[in-house]
Amino acid sequence: MAIADDLKKTLTDPTPLYFAAGTADLAVQQAKKVPGLIEQLRAEAPARIEAVKNTDPKVVQEKAAAAAKEAQEAVTAKVAEVFGAIDPKKLGETAQDLALRGVGVAAEYAVRAKETYDKVAEHGEQAVRAWRGEVSEEIVEIAVAVEPEPEAAPPAAEASAGDASAAEDKPAAKKPAARKSPAKKAGATVGDEG
Repeated sequence: MAIADDLKKTLTDPTPLYFAAGTADLAVQQAKKVPGLIEQLRAEAPARIEAVKNTDPKVVQEKAAAAAKEAQEAVTAKVAEVFGAIDPKKLGETAQDLALRGVGVAAEYAVRAKETYDKVAEHGEQAVRAWRGEVSEEIVEIAVAVEPEPEAAPPAAEASAGDASAAEDKPAAKKPAARKSPAKKAGATVGDEG
Protein backbone atom coordinates (compact mmCIF):
# COMPACT_ATOMS: atom_id res chain seq x y z
CA MET A 1 0.00 0.00 0.00
CA ALA A 2 2.90 2.35 0.64
CA ILE A 3 3.95 2.17 -2.99
CA ALA A 4 0.40 2.92 -4.14
CA ASP A 5 0.18 5.87 -1.73
CA ASP A 6 3.55 7.21 -2.92
CA LEU A 7 2.49 6.83 -6.54
CA LYS A 8 -0.85 8.56 -5.87
CA LYS A 9 0.91 11.41 -4.07
CA THR A 10 3.41 11.77 -6.91
CA LEU A 11 0.73 11.84 -9.58
CA THR A 12 -1.50 14.33 -7.74
CA ASP A 13 1.28 16.70 -6.59
CA PRO A 14 1.02 19.91 -8.65
CA THR A 15 4.49 21.17 -7.66
CA PRO A 16 6.26 19.93 -10.83
CA LEU A 17 3.61 21.65 -12.95
CA TYR A 18 4.03 24.84 -10.96
CA PHE A 19 7.81 24.51 -11.44
CA ALA A 20 7.31 24.24 -15.20
CA ALA A 21 4.94 27.22 -15.19
CA GLY A 22 7.40 29.23 -13.08
CA THR A 23 10.25 28.37 -15.43
CA ALA A 24 8.19 29.41 -18.43
CA ASP A 25 7.17 32.67 -16.75
CA LEU A 26 10.78 33.48 -15.83
CA ALA A 27 11.86 32.68 -19.41
CA VAL A 28 9.23 35.07 -20.76
CA GLN A 29 10.41 37.77 -18.36
CA GLN A 30 13.99 37.31 -19.56
CA ALA A 31 12.91 37.25 -23.21
CA LYS A 32 11.27 40.64 -22.74
CA LYS A 33 14.72 42.05 -21.89
CA VAL A 34 16.30 40.86 -25.18
CA PRO A 35 15.17 43.80 -27.41
CA GLY A 36 16.75 46.28 -24.99
CA LEU A 37 20.01 44.34 -24.98
CA ILE A 38 20.02 44.21 -28.78
CA GLU A 39 19.53 47.96 -28.95
CA GLN A 40 22.35 48.48 -26.46
CA LEU A 41 24.69 46.26 -28.50
CA ARG A 42 23.66 48.03 -31.69
CA ALA A 43 24.49 51.39 -30.09
CA GLU A 44 27.88 50.21 -28.72
CA ALA A 45 28.96 48.21 -31.79
CA PRO A 46 30.44 51.11 -33.84
CA ALA A 47 32.66 52.21 -30.93
CA ARG A 48 33.90 48.65 -30.34
CA ILE A 49 34.58 48.06 -34.03
CA GLU A 50 36.49 51.33 -34.20
CA ALA A 51 38.55 50.36 -31.14
CA VAL A 52 39.47 47.02 -32.76
CA LYS A 53 40.44 48.76 -36.01
CA ASN A 54 42.69 51.21 -34.15
CA THR A 55 44.46 48.51 -32.11
CA ASP A 56 48.01 47.63 -33.14
CA PRO A 57 48.35 43.83 -33.59
CA LYS A 58 51.94 43.87 -32.28
CA VAL A 59 50.86 45.44 -29.00
CA VAL A 60 48.11 42.85 -28.55
CA GLN A 61 50.55 40.02 -29.33
CA GLU A 62 53.09 41.35 -26.82
CA LYS A 63 50.44 41.63 -24.08
CA ALA A 64 49.22 38.09 -24.78
CA ALA A 65 52.78 36.70 -24.70
CA ALA A 66 53.53 38.48 -21.42
CA ALA A 67 50.31 37.19 -19.84
CA ALA A 68 51.03 33.63 -21.04
CA LYS A 69 54.57 33.78 -19.64
CA GLU A 70 53.31 35.00 -16.25
CA ALA A 71 50.67 32.27 -16.16
CA GLN A 72 53.23 29.59 -17.04
CA GLU A 73 55.58 30.77 -14.28
CA ALA A 74 52.76 30.82 -11.73
CA VAL A 75 51.58 27.31 -12.68
CA THR A 76 55.14 25.94 -12.60
CA ALA A 77 55.74 27.45 -9.15
CA LYS A 78 52.43 26.09 -7.82
CA VAL A 79 53.08 22.57 -9.18
CA ALA A 80 56.56 22.54 -7.64
CA GLU A 81 55.07 23.69 -4.31
CA VAL A 82 52.36 21.01 -4.36
CA PHE A 83 54.74 18.17 -5.27
CA GLY A 84 57.23 19.35 -2.65
CA ALA A 85 54.55 19.34 0.04
CA ILE A 86 53.23 15.82 -0.72
CA ASP A 87 53.86 13.36 2.08
CA PRO A 88 53.05 9.75 1.08
CA LYS A 89 51.80 8.98 4.61
CA LYS A 90 49.34 11.85 4.60
CA LEU A 91 48.18 11.18 1.06
CA GLY A 92 45.56 8.62 2.17
CA GLU A 93 44.23 10.94 4.87
CA THR A 94 44.07 13.80 2.41
CA ALA A 95 42.18 11.68 -0.12
CA GLN A 96 39.67 10.63 2.55
CA ASP A 97 39.29 14.23 3.73
CA LEU A 98 38.69 15.40 0.15
CA ALA A 99 36.11 12.65 -0.36
CA LEU A 100 34.23 13.71 2.78
CA ARG A 101 34.38 17.33 1.73
CA GLY A 102 33.01 16.31 -1.67
CA VAL A 103 30.08 14.56 0.00
CA GLY A 104 29.42 17.65 2.11
CA VAL A 105 29.55 19.93 -0.90
CA ALA A 106 27.21 17.61 -2.83
CA ALA A 107 24.73 17.64 0.08
CA GLU A 108 24.90 21.44 0.23
CA TYR A 109 24.24 21.69 -3.51
CA ALA A 110 21.30 19.30 -3.14
CA VAL A 111 19.80 21.51 -0.44
CA ARG A 112 20.32 24.63 -2.57
CA ALA A 113 18.77 22.89 -5.57
CA LYS A 114 15.70 21.94 -3.51
CA GLU A 115 15.36 25.52 -2.24
CA THR A 116 15.62 26.89 -5.76
CA TYR A 117 13.12 24.31 -6.99
CA ASP A 118 10.67 25.34 -4.26
CA LYS A 119 11.13 29.05 -5.06
CA VAL A 120 10.52 28.52 -8.77
CA ALA A 121 7.50 26.31 -8.01
CA GLU A 122 6.08 29.02 -5.72
CA HIS A 123 6.66 31.61 -8.45
CA GLY A 124 4.90 29.27 -10.90
CA GLU A 125 1.94 28.89 -8.56
CA GLN A 126 1.62 32.68 -8.33
CA ALA A 127 1.95 32.96 -12.12
CA VAL A 128 -0.79 30.36 -12.66
CA ARG A 129 -3.07 32.23 -10.25
CA ALA A 130 -2.34 35.47 -12.09
CA TRP A 131 -3.06 33.79 -15.44
CA ARG A 132 -6.36 32.48 -14.08
CA GLY A 133 -7.21 35.78 -12.47
CA GLU A 134 -7.49 34.25 -9.03
CA VAL A 135 -6.87 36.25 -5.90
CA SER A 136 -3.90 35.20 -3.84
CA GLU A 137 -4.71 33.35 -0.63
CA GLU A 138 -2.47 35.70 1.32
CA ILE A 139 -4.45 38.72 0.15
CA VAL A 140 -7.70 37.07 1.23
CA GLU A 141 -6.24 36.24 4.64
CA ILE A 142 -5.01 39.80 5.08
CA ALA A 143 -8.39 41.20 4.06
CA VAL A 144 -10.20 38.96 6.54
CA ALA A 145 -7.81 39.98 9.31
CA VAL A 146 -8.05 43.71 8.55
CA GLU A 147 -11.75 44.03 7.73
CA PRO A 148 -13.84 44.46 10.89
CA GLU A 149 -16.98 42.40 11.28
CA PRO A 150 -20.14 44.55 11.10
CA GLU A 151 -21.75 42.99 14.20
CA ALA A 152 -18.56 43.09 16.26
CA ALA A 153 -18.46 46.90 16.19
CA PRO A 154 -19.76 48.20 19.54
CA PRO A 155 -22.67 50.64 19.26
CA ALA A 156 -22.12 54.25 20.24
CA ALA A 157 -22.58 55.06 23.88
CA GLU A 158 -26.37 54.99 24.02
CA ALA A 159 -26.78 55.91 27.61
CA SER A 160 -24.80 57.30 30.45
CA ALA A 161 -24.87 55.79 33.93
CA GLY A 162 -27.95 57.87 34.86
CA ASP A 163 -29.99 56.79 31.80
CA ALA A 164 -29.68 53.06 32.41
CA SER A 165 -33.46 52.52 32.46
CA ALA A 166 -33.94 54.48 29.22
CA ALA A 167 -31.29 52.40 27.50
CA GLU A 168 -33.10 49.20 28.50
CA ASP A 169 -36.43 50.49 27.12
CA LYS A 170 -35.09 51.36 23.67
CA PRO A 171 -34.05 47.82 22.61
CA ALA A 172 -37.30 46.41 24.00
CA ALA A 173 -39.33 48.94 22.00
CA LYS A 174 -37.48 48.22 18.77
CA LYS A 175 -37.90 44.43 18.86
CA PRO A 176 -41.74 44.29 18.86
CA ALA A 177 -41.91 46.96 16.15
CA ALA A 178 -39.57 44.93 13.97
CA ARG A 179 -41.73 41.82 14.47
CA LYS A 180 -44.97 43.62 13.57
CA SER A 181 -43.65 45.28 10.43
CA PRO A 182 -43.28 42.10 8.31
CA ALA A 183 -46.65 40.84 9.51
CA LYS A 184 -48.37 44.11 8.58
CA LYS A 185 -46.77 44.09 5.16
CA ALA A 186 -47.80 40.49 4.58
CA GLY A 187 -51.34 41.32 5.74
CA ALA A 188 -51.47 44.39 3.50
CA THR A 189 -50.47 42.42 0.43
CA VAL A 190 -53.03 39.71 1.20
CA GLY A 191 -55.75 42.32 1.72
CA ASP A 192 -54.87 44.11 -1.54
CA GLU A 193 -55.01 40.90 -3.54
CA GLY A 194 -58.45 39.90 -2.19
